[in-house]
Amino acid sequence: MNRILILGGSGFIGNALYKELCAYYDTYGTYFTNPTFRNNKHFYYFNFLEDDIYEILAEVKPNYIISCIRGDFAHQVDLHFQLTDYVAPRRCKLIFISSANVFDAFSNYPSYEYDKTLSMSVYGKLKIKIENMCMRLPDRKYAIARVPMVFGKQSPRIKQLKKYIELHEAYEVFPDLVMNVTSDNRLTQQIHYIINRKRSGIFHLGSSDLIHHDEFIKDIIEKLEFKKPLIKNVYTSNFDRFLAVLPKNNKLPEHLQFSYNQVLEDLMPV
Repeated sequence: MNRILILGGSGFIGNALYKELCAYYDTYGTYFTNPTFRNNKHFYYFNFLEDDIYEILAEVKPNYIISCIRGDFAHQVDLHFQLTDYVAPRRCKLIFISSANVFDAFSNYPSYEYDKTLSMSVYGKLKIKIENMCMRLPDRKYAIARVPMVFGKQSPRIKQLKKYIELHEAYEVFPDLVMNVTSDNRLTQQIHYIINRKRSGIFHLGSSDLIHHDEFIKDIIEKLEFKKPLIKNVYTSNFDRFLAVLPKNNKLPEHLQFSYNQVLEDLMPV
């Protein structure tokens, strides 16, 4: 059985991945701030500002390392240098959860897997730097999953929206931002497929259609029957700007492709 280590396994995306994969693989995760994982023998405390990842790697001996860790940017770079160093000589693959922000300097069109990356944001530049480290590995040794905004019933974005409504504060939306989206359910199923089918390379894992940010937020509010919130329109351009990642070369099967309306359905209470 494949053994999987999820770095950032206590976070929103990391924990969703753990729940998706643990029934099929020998799955482990790391946690830092969330003490509820302390008694889970499949989770390791890991403070990457101070701790050495090699100790956990030596104990788990993973076939797959999924990196969705958050925190200090400089230490993230150091950590991924250690990860690529570990993966290179071993029977192990690194799956890096990246972001649409690696293209945030391009605003006139959606981006595809092998388009040139260029970012104006510190966050996007970090993701590009780590992607480049991954791509120095042999092709079979890595998978880069670029994702757009991720939503879910317990996602930070939904929690933030609810909080703004409760506090009667204005929630910012961007009418000129054209994007695609995903949910924790959709993303974890796609990562599961990539592992199961031993796929490698760069993947764009978002909805196959696009929507303006303000329209999607208003659809969420309507679908979830939230009280009418205060909305603040923030315009950053005189024209539509795109922050969307669409697949062209590494498409997944049809049953793993989805629309933004299906992401909205994923947010509905059972």
